[in-house]
Amino acid sequence: MSTEELQRLFQRRGTIRFETQPVAGSTIEDLNISGLTDYFSRIRKQSVPASDEIHEWEQLLYNTEFLVDSALAQRTGARACSVAGILLFGTSPKRFLPHMVIDVVVFPGPEKNYDAKFRGTAASPLVYIGDKRGDMLTPGIVDQVQTMLQPHLSREELHGAHRIRKWDLPEEAIREALVNTVVHRDYLLSATTIEVVLYADRLEIISPGKPPNGITPDRMRTGCRAARNQLLKDVMRDYGYMEHMGMGIPRKIIKLMEEQVGTTPELIVGEESFSLVLTRRPN
Repeated sequence: MSTEELQRLFQRRGTIRFETQPVAGSTIEDLNISGLTDYFSRIRKQSVPASDEIHEWEQLLYNTEFLVDSALAQRTGARACSVAGILLFGTSPKRFLPHMVIDVVVFPGPEKNYDAKFRGTAASPLVYIGDKRGDMLTPGIVDQVQTMLQPHLSREELHGAHRIRKWDLPEEAIREALVNTVVHRDYLLSATTIEVVLYADRLEIISPGKPPNGITPDRMRTGCRAARNQLLKDVMRDYGYMEHMGMGIPRKIIKLMEEQVGTTPELIVGEESFSLVLTRRPN
C-alpha cells in the first residue's frame, strides 16, 4: 500500500487530518502576514502582534494550526506551514501545492472539443484580503473563478437608468457550489485539480475525491453535514463564505436553481470524484 493510500485510509478513520500536515520546505515567511492580520483583527476581532514580532506570530499561528511541527522543526526549531495555512494564507499556494488550483474551461457547445472559448487557472489563496471596512483588496480563489465565469454566464441589462447584471444561473448557487468544492475536496488526491467546465447548456464542477464519511447525494439534498477539512470549513465560515447551519446545498443550490431556472442540480459520485451539474434553462 502506498503512502498516499495509507494517508487516505487514516483520513477516513479520522486518525489523520491532512489539512494540518506540514508542507515540506515551507516556513512562516511563506504566509501572507497582511492576510493573517486581516483575519485575526477584522474577522476574529482580536489583537495581533506587530509585523516584526516573529516569535509572537509563530506562537499565534501554531496555536491556530496554520504552523505545525515537522521533522525539520525538530532539528532546527523552524516550524512548517500546514496545508491549511498555505491554502488559506499562502503567498504562493501553487508553488508548494501545484495541483491545489481550479482549472476553468468554457466550451461553445454541449461537448468538450479543442476549440475552447476560454481557459484559465485560479491559483489564489482560498480567502480574500479585505480592508478595515471589509471591502475586497485581493480576491480569494472562489472570487477569482466567479470573475472568470462572469463574461460567459451573465450580461448587463438596462432597467430604467440603471444597468443590472443578469446571470443565466443563480450567482449565489454558483458561489455556494465553488465554496463547497474547495472546502470539501480530497486534498490527498494531489495529482488532480478541481475542474469548472462551462458548456452551452450546463456548468459542471468536478471535485477530486468522493464526499467525506460516505455521504450520499440523497443525504446532501437534505442538508446532512460532514466535514473532511474542518479547519478550512471553520475559516471559510468565519469569512462568511459558508453559513453555520450547513444547509447550502438544499437552500442555496437546489432551491435557487429550481425557483429561478426551473432545473434540478445533479449530484454525481464517481470512482474518485464528485460532480455538481447546474443545467441552464431549456430554450
